[in-house]
Amino acid sequence: MASAAEQLAANLRFDTFRKATELHKRIAFTVLAMVIYRIGCYVPIPGINIAAYSQAFEGQAKGLLGMVNMFSGGAVQRMAVFSLNVMPYISASIIVQLLGTMYPPWEKLRKEGGEAGRKTLTQYTRYLTVVLGLFQAGGIALSLQAGDGIVDKPGLVFLVSTIATLTGGTMFLTWVGEQVTTRGVGNGLSLIIFAGIVAVFPRYIGQAISLAHTGAMSSGALLALGVLAIAVTGGIVFFELSQRRLLTQYPRRQVGTRMIGGDSSFLPLKVNSSGVMAPIFASSLLLLPATAMGFIANANLPTWAGWVPELVGRLQHGQPAFILLYGGMIVFFCFFYTSVMFNPEEVAENLRKYGGFLPGIRPGRRTAEYLDFVMSRVTVVGAAYITAVCVLPEILIGTFNMPFYLGGTSILIVVSVTMDTVNQIQSQLVSHQYADLIRKSGLRGSKRTN
Repeated sequence: MASAAEQLAANLRFDTFRKATELHKRIAFTVLAMVIYRIGCYVPIPGINIAAYSQAFEGQAKGLLGMVNMFSGGAVQRMAVFSLNVMPYISASIIVQLLGTMYPPWEKLRKEGGEAGRKTLTQYTRYLTVVLGLFQAGGIALSLQAGDGIVDKPGLVFLVSTIATLTGGTMFLTWVGEQVTTRGVGNGLSLIIFAGIVAVFPRYIGQAISLAHTGAMSSGALLALGVLAIAVTGGIVFFELSQRRLLTQYPRRQVGTRMIGGDSSFLPLKVNSSGVMAPIFASSLLLLPATAMGFIANANLPTWAGWVPELVGRLQHGQPAFILLYGGMIVFFCFFYTSVMFNPEEVAENLRKYGGFLPGIRPGRRTAEYLDFVMSRVTVVGAAYITAVCVLPEILIGTFNMPFYLGGTSILIVVSVTMDTVNQIQSQLVSHQYADLIRKSGLRGSKRTN
């Protein structure tokens, strides 16, 4: 039987959306933030020879640099102020969360610090973002300066301005993402990555059609690619909505002269609890360092640094080493993020506190062990699904040598973020409908009293 919230959601009408003025403001704020982000993707950093840089970019566009460019919404292609995107912040979040499970003081903050502990860890993440942003921006500035004719006036001024510009762009985007999460709809950081991918979709689709038109790719391969994209999208929707439901029961108890309780419900465990974060984490750790090395590989290197071009070649898009490393990191982050977000001891304690129990399982420690057992096996399915979605298209791209990057990772991010944002909008509408019903009920009650 559907819950009251599900019944309300099923009965939502356009009139409900029209009256939800607070939701209108949130959507408008989110759209404005995405527009600002897209404008920043077209503003190049100072001191760059655009023609020389474009030529250097075209030489690497078929490798990892093309994939980084897709995640940044084309900012890398223009070497814009938002070229680093939010990847340093994501990398910093990974490090802080890892230390939050291994470093005792931070683990205490995460488990016992409450809201204050969460804010402290968030502040540490921001500090680390600055450090990583400075490091990555410095590597990009040095690699640009080492390129042939890319920088108009090489020197200390260019290095300092480039590092400050790229790091400042990342911190500004991080702030914008946090504001969208608080004052808009959806997860701000995920929406920024989503907007970047969607912005380059038409260009890559047009490139695929052009390849088929010129005969560089057969029409059958183009049709197969379209069918694969539709199948992957359908599979993502199916698995993102899939749940493992555990039956929970609540005993009857007497409150005054009334007997309440005795109901049963379900504890939903998502197949993909990590959402889209696992591939984003894996991509952020793989792409940016390889990109910096890619620029260095094109420069005049001494003999002892001859290993750099070979390493860059092995980590190219579609190469076996890249696929294995990428798949392994996705599996790791699926389990890691699930362990951070789902605490079986806390869930078991909440069930016990409200009198609930799993049939056949003793409350307390045994319930926590059972929840951990079930969640581990559910996560195996989720990790296998995400890895297949992200890695299989990479294998096909490497096999057919396709020079564009509409892979499973990008489709997964677009579909997952879209579903999450739509769910949040629907939740806002349901909350508004609840408030409207309560207000009308109060008015009717006051009229009866009068």
